[in-house]
Amino acid sequence: MSHQMEALALLNAKRRWRVWEIALWLVAIAAIFLLPSQLLILTEIVILALFAVSLDLILGYAGIVSLGHTAFFGLGAYAAGILARDYVTEPVTGLLFAGLVSGLFGLATSFLVLRGSDLTRLMTTFGVAMLLAEVGNQAAWLTGGADGLSGMSMGPILGLFEFDLWGRTGYVYCLVVLIALTYIARRIVNSPFGLSLMAIKRNPRRAAMLGISPKRRIVVVYAISAAYAGMAGALLAQTTNFVSPDVLAFHRSADVLLVLVIGGAGYLYGGIFGAIIFTLLRDWLSVATPQYWMFWIGLILVAIVMIGRERLTGWPALLAARLKGKTEEAAK
Repeated sequence: MSHQMEALALLNAKRRWRVWEIALWLVAIAAIFLLPSQLLILTEIVILALFAVSLDLILGYAGIVSLGHTAFFGLGAYAAGILARDYVTEPVTGLLFAGLVSGLFGLATSFLVLRGSDLTRLMTTFGVAMLLAEVGNQAAWLTGGADGLSGMSMGPILGLFEFDLWGRTGYVYCLVVLIALTYIARRIVNSPFGLSLMAIKRNPRRAAMLGISPKRRIVVVYAISAAYAGMAGALLAQTTNFVSPDVLAFHRSADVLLVLVIGGAGYLYGGIFGAIIFTLLRDWLSVATPQYWMFWIGLILVAIVMIGRERLTGWPALLAARLKGKTEEAAK
């Protein structure tokens, strides 16, 4: 009984918002007023951050490596775009519809990641994304094919807030969605279900011996992750009023993996910090060295892998410890 109480106390402690988390969201809100001319790129960062959070749910907590996560992102974008073009123009309705469609598709394809090694999962998820991209390209009567889905017209959010040319409404809308979905994701990963996912990731056989059903939990988290990715795609479609075949391109899966490599997997905010760093680096380097910016991105990734993120990010604490040690020696 005491162990159960300790576990519940630990989970409750993890659910509490930390000071730096609150500060992060306050800075994001303040950007509306401090950076009014940069709201379009900030909206891009928010959408990429949500996409990265969706991948982190399966990679960081369930240990599922995917090269085809763009399938859910693109499916959500097309679902929201087609709904807005032909039926309902209200964005929140389209967002929820995109999440539902992508979540169901994730549920239907989740059996592909239940067996096999990481390499098998990489290839099967990549194959699903390629098949979906070809379907989108061939079904021109529905998706617009290579020309993309046009003719969309987004109505006011909840019938109250019109999208503006400066991107203010779009940024606020995307930011609210990111905050809400990150809060839900925090509750999921900091719950007994989240702990069971971590147990499955570390040792699936031992987890099964303890009575934890790995297959059932992987199916559930895979569907949730797919729904999150679909809603990220819906945000892109709704804020740009256009959906192109690029939403199903391989580079989006590669980019979101790079984001998690940069920011770190397994704590949700790695996707958010990684999205900020990756987008700003990409835009700055593409202007500074248009022909070689990918080289510098690659060099940074090699440095992270070879040196280690802990050493790169832990130097302030190490420096403080050394200074404290020298101060104590001098005092003696």
